[in-house]
Amino acid sequence: MKLLLDTHVWIWLLTDPERLSRLAHTALVAAENQLYLSSASTWECSVKVAAGRLDIDGSPEALLQEAIVASGVLPLPIEHSHALQTAKLPAHHRDPFDRMLIAQAQVERMTLVSADGQLADYDVEILWS
Repeated sequence: MKLLLDTHVWIWLLTDPERLSRLAHTALVAAENQLYLSSASTWECSVKVAAGRLDIDGSPEALLQEAIVASGVLPLPIEHSHALQTAKLPAHHRDPFDRMLIAQAQVERMTLVSADGQLADYDVEILWS
């Protein structure tokens, strides 16, 4: 299964895996699943670091790159088709990063792993429980 990780899920996987639901944790460690991290999540982390809402030690560029490698996620760049898909989404959620993740999951036919209950209002498969 192709799993797209919401930003908080990726951070929890690296720093606080106990916060993951049992179902999410099982799926994230299953060898047959492919884990993807959107460049939107890297962007979101960078914005939060710059705003003082995400505390990290050291250079964000180096640390985020190390964390991507350490977590074993595959990169998912933002494509024009993803950006265009966001315009088709209903306005259930205003967060631009989450809207991009939803659009990417729809276009790429991925399951989005997220604890954000608001995302369930969209036509996208969510894994959490």
